[in-house]
Amino acid sequence: MNKLKLVMGPDPIFKKKAETVSKIDQPIVHLCEGLLDMLYGENAVGIAAPMVGVLKRVIAYDLQEKGVNSPAVMINPEMIWASDETQVFGEGSVCFPGVSAKITRPRMIKVKYSDQDGAEQVMEAQGWLSSVIQHEMDYLDGKTIFDTLSPVKRKMLFKKTRKFQKET
Repeated sequence: MNKLKLVMGPDPIFKKKAETVSKIDQPIVHLCEGLLDMLYGENAVGIAAPMVGVLKRVIAYDLQEKGVNSPAVMINPEMIWASDETQVFGEGSVCFPGVSAKITRPRMIKVKYSDQDGAEQVMEAQGWLSSVIQHEMDYLDGKTIFDTLSPVKRKMLFKKTRKFQKET
């Protein structure tokens, strides 16, 4: 498989819904490995397949707490429960460099997904991990942090990310 490459925003792919993975075959396993490589290469905590131009429902994340790698991949993640209690974190994206926004999300979630071996899993997440997973799952549904912002703030941050991309 070719090395994955980040898609820089704004790009039409970020408005498209990713397809369900029907079979966990070698190309999907390679995609999972590539996402993790990209995650570490970009010093990110999460990445979704659409961010590398692949419209498949796959995300990878690793909070790398205390400098320890704990990589995880979710295939076909589906939120099956979310708390009414919310939290706010500043979020950014390697595909929209130079910008961040404060996003309000449920503090706790429960997610059903398949792992790389095809086994169905259910996981509860809270705090920062909950926000990271929700952020990456948004990409699978054709959403980015910009979709939560007012039109004025969205326009301002798009200009900022374009300027940042030109400078780097």
